[in-house]
Amino acid sequence: MEAWLYDTLDDQQVRCRLCSHQCLIGKDKRGICGVRENRGGVLQTLVYGRLIAAGDDPIEKKPIFHLLPGSRSFSIATVGCNFKCRFCQNADIAQMPSDRGGQIAGDPATPQAVVTAARERGCKSISYTYTEPTVFFEFACDTAELAHAQGMKNIFVTNGYMSDDAIERVSPWLDAANVDLKAFSDDFYKKQCGARLEPVKATLRRMKEHGIWVEVTTLIIPGLNDDPEELSRLAAFIAADLGTETPWHVSRFHPTYRLTDREATPVATLLRARDIGIAAGLKYVYTGNIPGRGGEDTLCPGCQQTVIARQGFRILDNHLEAGRCLGCGTPIDGIGMQPA
Repeated sequence: MEAWLYDTLDDQQVRCRLCSHQCLIGKDKRGICGVRENRGGVLQTLVYGRLIAAGDDPIEKKPIFHLLPGSRSFSIATVGCNFKCRFCQNADIAQMPSDRGGQIAGDPATPQAVVTAARERGCKSISYTYTEPTVFFEFACDTAELAHAQGMKNIFVTNGYMSDDAIERVSPWLDAANVDLKAFSDDFYKKQCGARLEPVKATLRRMKEHGIWVEVTTLIIPGLNDDPEELSRLAAFIAADLGTETPWHVSRFHPTYRLTDREATPVATLLRARDIGIAAGLKYVYTGNIPGRGGEDTLCPGCQQTVIARQGFRILDNHLEAGRCLGCGTPIDGIGMQPA
């Protein structure tokens, strides 16, 4: 189908306005994402209704910890991505078009079928995840609008490279986003992801302006983005520009895809990053991919008692009443903060 958010130019070229790459695409060519193609001066999306993954997950797997904790989220994806991360954890589907000669795979689906499947499985939200939801934007928006009308929440798990136009378009139906803030160095973004830092920061700010609940994830990679000074600047940005109520997930890296020359992140590095976030004034800092060490628990910012105890993606215990700490009555930031 015809894509959204593009301009027609001379010589049958088009300018895609979906993400911050703003690709200039010649006739019969595709953009960086590999799933939007210029056919005779008309930009087409090649992945509308072609799902490469669909299933229900714990919402904590996104990771989203402050929207309907303990609930299930129906999760969907198509192939493609507008980043080229050397450490991509889902490269088999995200990088399929670029790594396999333009291949587009996926099973047919409609927005209504997705919403129906989500409801039948008892999910309270739909997550657009696994790959970059921006590249299947049209399908995501159509699905999100239907889901919203039926009282379900919508979540983007995204690299944050959306254009202002895209954020404006989806914002009426987008309740929350987990945004990868992969580093706080433009050099890292250029060398490791094929992108730039500033557009991601701009997306985060714009989402907050639109009232979208934002959680931030940083995958800590030894020797590339684990410098304490850089992490301090990143945490300070979250606190100052997004708000101290913004959860920050610092996650453990495991060697994968084209970045196999690095060791897994030492646990001590993650614990240090968590301390850095707390020192910056962030109320909720979590450690990911090291379950069972207490870094997944939500602590009350008032009395520092555990209000939601987790292990992995499971809630073990909760001490909340109507979204407030049972001990001191402090409200816990988020949406629907009463564990299922």
